[in-house]
Order: sequence, then C-alpha cells, then structure tokens
Amino acid sequence: MMKANILILTILSSVLALQGCSFSNSSKSASDSSGSLTSSSSSSDSQSNKKYTQEVSDYTMAYVKSSVANADYNSFAKGISDIASKAGISNWEQESSTYIAIGQGLKRAGTTGVTFDTYKSNFAHNNAANMKSIQQGYDKRD
Repeated sequence: MMKANILILTILSSVLALQGCSFSNSSKSASDSSGSLTSSSSSSDSQSNKKYTQEVSDYTMAYVKSSVANADYNSFAKGISDIASKAGISNWEQESSTYIAIGQGLKRAGTTGVTFDTYKSNFAHNNAANMKSIQQGYDKRD
C-alpha cells in the first residue's frame, strides 16, 4: 500500500510539473506578444515623429525662402502649430524635436551668419534651450 501511495504522489507531482511548464510557456507567449505590440507601437510613433519633423523642416525652409525682410513670426508659429495639430501634437513649443527640425529647415534654406542668428532668436522666442535645439538641427549632418 505504501508503494501505491508513493506511485500516486509521483504521478501527481509529474502532472503538476507538466501543468506548470505549460503555464510558464503560455505566460512567455503572452509576454512575447505584448513585447511585439510595444515594438510595433514604438515604430509607428517613430515614423509619425519623423514625418512631423520633416514637415516642420520643409515648412521652415519654404517660409524663410519666401519671406520678406520683416518676417511675421506669429504667422510662422501659426503654421508650425497647424502642422503639429495635424500630427496630434498639442505642445509643440515644448518639443525639442520641433526646434531641431526648424534648425534643419534654416540650414536647407541657406541661411547663414546674422540672418541665421536672427531667425534662430526669433523662432525660439529668445529661449536658450530652444535656440540650442535649433543650432543642433542646423549643425546636424544629413
């Protein structure tokens, strides 16, 4: 009888161990799935941010090339705000990527020297961090 009880306990523990392995594998599978969803979401976010910054850079270049000596910086900001709104960004003034893209647009427009410094200062509203981001974008190699 004692051998029968040991045999039953051995079989039960084996079954429970197999159940645990099965649970572990299904948990791993669920974990893998959520990881790929996160990765997919990050990739999508990256693509939309790249599109946004490209549009800001293009807009900046076009604005600078077509503006007269007395540029209207409020209309420029309104244009950036419209681009940001389409991209689902409500606080573009707080996004360093916006200012980096502005710097890239200024570079593509061919601004240099005092002209660049004037645009940089005005587009950044004399904010040192924003001016630094514009400079980073301007200095960035394509």
